[in-house]
Amino acid sequence: MLQQLLRHAGASPDAEVCGLLFGARDRIDAVEPCANVAADPARTFEIAPKALIAAHRRSRAGGPAVVGHYHSHPSGLAVPSARDAAQAMGDGAIWVIIGGGSARAWRSDEVGFFVEVDIVMN
Repeated sequence: MLQQLLRHAGASPDAEVCGLLFGARDRIDAVEPCANVAADPARTFEIAPKALIAAHRRSRAGGPAVVGHYHSHPSGLAVPSARDAAQAMGDGAIWVIIGGGSARAWRSDEVGFFVEVDIVMN
C-alpha cells in the first residue's frame, strides 16, 4: 500500500492527491484514491464529498472502517502544514502525508495538533 500511495503522489507532481484510509486505530488495511476537488489543488486538498459519504455508508453497513485519509505535499515534506493543522479535528483520525519521496503517519488527537505514529499497513 505504501508503494501505491507513493506512485499516486508521484503521478501528480503539480497537485496534491488524496484518498481514504480503512482499517483500525493502529493499522491500515486498504486505501482508496479519491478525486481532489479543492479550488486550488496545487496547495490544498479536499476529498470528493461523494466518495467520503459513500465510504462512511459502506462502513455503517458492515464494511471497513474509515480511519483517516492521505494527501500529498508535491513540493514539500511529509509533515503537517499549518493548513493541515487548521483542519485537524482532534478526532483520532490518521493522516498519512506524502512528500519528498516518503510517507509519514500522523494522528489528530487534539484540535489543531498532530502526533507522529507508527502505523502498520497490511
